Amino acid sequence: MKIAVISDIQGNLLALQAVLADIARQGVEQTVNLGDMLSGPLQPAETADSLMAQHFPTIRGNHERQLLALLARSAALIDPVTSDGYAATRLLPNHMAWLESLPVSMALNSDIWLCHGTPDSDLQHWLETVVPGFAQSQSTGVRAATLAEAMARLGQATHPVLLCGPTHVPRLVQCGGVLVVNPGSVGLPAYDDDRPNPHVIENGAPHARYAVLEKTGQDWQVDLRAVPYNHLAQAEVAARPGRLGTCAGNGICQTRKLKTSHFATK
Repeated sequence: MKIAVISDIQGNLLALQAVLADIARQGVEQTVNLGDMLSGPLQPAETADSLMAQHFPTIRGNHERQLLALLARSAALIDPVTSDGYAATRLLPNHMAWLESLPVSMALNSDIWLCHGTPDSDLQHWLETVVPGFAQSQSTGVRAATLAEAMARLGQATHPVLLCGPTHVPRLVQCGGVLVVNPGSVGLPAYDDDRPNPHVIENGAPHARYAVLEKTGQDWQVDLRAVPYNHLAQAEVAARPGRLGTCAGNGICQTRKLKTSHFATK
């Protein structure tokens, strides 16, 4: 069995197209989508159209939850210069109906469980730990989770493979008999956040990330892939008037100065 895992596309259609083209060359049997698909200053509606046509097994992320909550409000209360607000002003009723139909987690089969954050939260970092002190030092405010921390976040999960998103950092950790895999972000390699403490996520390169998993006997081989695409064109789109500004483009290009960008913020 060979599957591709995508997550955290953030409305970046060019990155998604590059990843789908790379997946087509890998001989995978199935592709799964871990959510956070549309929010950002790029192409939310076009990205939704592309994903809906693929019929991948798909779950919601925290941004889908936030988008649906936004659209329950009056349109006058939606701020278009935010990650979710921009997407909310561009999506059509059929896109929202699709988002509403998606589960928050799911079992792909007896081996694989899909969630966005951890089994208990769509926002919790699983394989990273946020630490205080970002404002007082040159630290990014986040570090790799210890094995004890990662295992504590398993909750009651029992599937041999658990797939998760939200931190945008490609990583895998063996937690006893459970392999936890974060494929990284298709569309946004860097962002800042203030939950639960201020921190910055960085990946060092603007490539679109995803993972390919293949079962060999009782074991799983994991290929964390990085795909180049025209990220500079997307950074220019993000910086256009009425979008979210140059800091959003910095998040696409993987540069450090992310503060004040609503797109960069999870």
